[in-house]
Amino acid sequence: MAVPFRRTSKRRKRLRRTHYKLELPNMVRCEQCGEWKLSHRVCPHCGYYKGRQVLDK
Repeated sequence: MAVPFRRTSKRRKRLRRTHYKLELPNMVRCEQCGEWKLSHRVCPHCGYYKGRQVLDK
């Protein structure tokens, strides 16, 4: 079984992990009320999705 010859330094470890970061969710404006919402989901403020009322508010 292979064992590393030297310990991985903090710098090398952190450089490798620079791509592990949180991403912001894709937010768009609702066409009906103008509030921010997640794309491809019903607006929690007005209940509309693709121009149709889906939820009663």
